[in-house]
Amino acid sequence: MSDLIGTYSGRARLAARCRDVCEAPAFSLAVISVILLNAVLLGVETYSGLSQEYAVLLHSAERFCVAAFSMEMLIRLGAYADRPKAFFRDPWNVFDLLVVSSAFIPFLRENTTLLRLLRLARVLRTAQFMPQLRVLLVAVGRCLPGTVSFLFVGALILYVYAMIGWICFAGHDPAHYGSLGRAGLTLFLLMTLEGLGDAVHAGLAVSPFSILYYASYVLLASFVLVNVLIGVVLNALEEAREMEEEAKRAEEAAARPSAGDPGRTATEDADDLRLRIAAVRSALDDMEARLAPANAASPATTGPPPARVVSAGAR
Repeated sequence: MSDLIGTYSGRARLAARCRDVCEAPAFSLAVISVILLNAVLLGVETYSGLSQEYAVLLHSAERFCVAAFSMEMLIRLGAYADRPKAFFRDPWNVFDLLVVSSAFIPFLRENTTLLRLLRLARVLRTAQFMPQLRVLLVAVGRCLPGTVSFLFVGALILYVYAMIGWICFAGHDPAHYGSLGRAGLTLFLLMTLEGLGDAVHAGLAVSPFSILYYASYVLLASFVLVNVLIGVVLNALEEAREMEEEAKRAEEAAARPSAGDPGRTATEDADDLRLRIAAVRSALDDMEARLAPANAASPATTGPPPARVVSAGAR
C-alpha cells in the first residue's frame, strides 16, 4: 500500500512540475516560435533553388522542429500524469497529439505529400496557445450547418434569376445570358456589385422594366442573404465564446481547493480517499490472513479448568 501511495505522490509531483512549465509564458512563446519556424520552412521549400542550396540546413531545421514538438507533447502529457483521461477530453490535445505523432508513423513519414499536409496542419496548433483564435476556429465549425442552408437558399435564388435572365436577355446579350451557366456566372459576379452599372444600362436598353429585375436581385442576393450569413456567423461566434467560458469555469472548479485543506484540490482529495479505502481493505485482508492460522491451531472445545482438590490434612 505504501508503494501505491508513493507512486501516486510521484505522479502528482510530476504533474505539478509539468503544469508549472506549461503555464509559463516562456513555454508558450517557445512553442509558438517553433510553429512559426515550421511555417517558414514550408514556405522556403516551395522555392526550388533555395531548397536545393540549403537542403541540409532545411532538413536539420525540420528535425529540430520535430524534436521540439515531441518534447512539448511529452511535457503536456506529463502535466496530466495524475489524471490521464482528462488529457483526451480536450479535442485540441487529441489534435495536437495526432499531428505531432504523425511524423513517427512509417507510412506517413515516407509519403511526401501527406507529410507536408500534416506539417502544414502544425500551423493550426497556434490555436492551442491563442484563446481568441481557438474561439474563431470553433465558431467556424459551428457555423457550417447554417452556411450550408445559406448556400442552398442562395443557389435557389441564383437559379431562378438566371432562368429569368436567360428568358429576357438571351437574344440581346448572349455573351452574358446566352445559357443558364453564363447567366448564373454573370449574376454571381453581380452579387459582389461589380459591374452592376453596366448591367443595368444594358438591361435598360432592352426594357425599362429590367430595373426591377436587377433591383430585386441585388436586394435579395447582396443585402438580405449576406446579412443572414453575417447573423449566422455572429451567432456561432457567441456560442463558441460561451463554450470557451464554460470550459474555463470547469477547469477552475476542478482546480479550486477543497474546504478541508486549502492547499489540495478536489481531484487530489478524491484520489487520496480512494487510496485510504484501498489501504483499509488491504489491512483487513492482512488481519484476516493472520487470524486464520491461529484459529485453526486452537482446540475445538475448551472446558473449564479442573478443580483443585485439597486434602483434609492440608487444611
